[in-house]
Amino acid sequence: MRIVDAAGRGRDHPAMPAAATTVSTLLAHACQRIDPTDADILLAHALGRSRSWLFAHADDGLSDSELASFEALLQRRVIGEPVAYLTGSQGFWTLDLLVTPATLIPRPETELLVEQALARMPNDAAVRVADLGTGSGAIALAIAKERARARVVAVDLSKDALDVARANAARNGIGNVEFRQGSWLEPLHGDGFDVIVSNPPYVADGDPHLAQGDLRFEPALALACGKDGLDAIRLIIGGASKALRPDGWLLFEHGFDQATAVRSLLADAGFGEVETLRDLEARDRVTLGRAP
Repeated sequence: MRIVDAAGRGRDHPAMPAAATTVSTLLAHACQRIDPTDADILLAHALGRSRSWLFAHADDGLSDSELASFEALLQRRVIGEPVAYLTGSQGFWTLDLLVTPATLIPRPETELLVEQALARMPNDAAVRVADLGTGSGAIALAIAKERARARVVAVDLSKDALDVARANAARNGIGNVEFRQGSWLEPLHGDGFDVIVSNPPYVADGDPHLAQGDLRFEPALALACGKDGLDAIRLIIGGASKALRPDGWLLFEHGFDQATAVRSLLADAGFGEVETLRDLEARDRVTLGRAP
């Protein structure tokens, strides 16, 4: 079997062997083509089962339709389509989120942004929070779930992304989130917020990573923003003081090499207590500041 990847390169892969009709033999074959964890996730999805079921039923036989369903997913993964788009879901925080190509795929490192925002909100306070560029709603919904008295406004320019975020709120039974369509701070109407968070696009236009891996399939407008990747962050910092209450917090996720620039932008705008936090891989990931 010959698979053509997203760059048009052909690669030969062995055809599915006739004997590959049990869970174990099918997975062994699939692991020659994709990551073993991805193979487990995709086969479980194709069968409508859990990954633990696969291990308990390794010798079970599979039908022709089940084999065909898995093979279709396998071929899409071989050319690089993200697993989350193939299954339509992704775990984040304690949530099970729907994802589509209209949204970025939530990533574990973004949980640091949620942690730092929560650390600046008392458990029982009726705080107002805004999440700019909410996408699937991951950040807004995680905060709203942990702070039941908080009122969270989730903003995105994309109607399709907001549709996904609303569905995720319903899926996870979270009702203290309001969704507004528009560009960054504009839909906030000058309301006073205690905390504003954002995981904006921060990749530089033309960065070669945009043509590699999962990024090829994710929405470009949610990834890249300007020559140095900081255009959205500049815009938000420039207008945040009008939307934040005095002493309110502004927090961003950003690239590992952008912390110094983001700290300077916050300081120049009058923010105090400016600080950068590192993710679990010891990379600069979140920078924050307190409004004057």
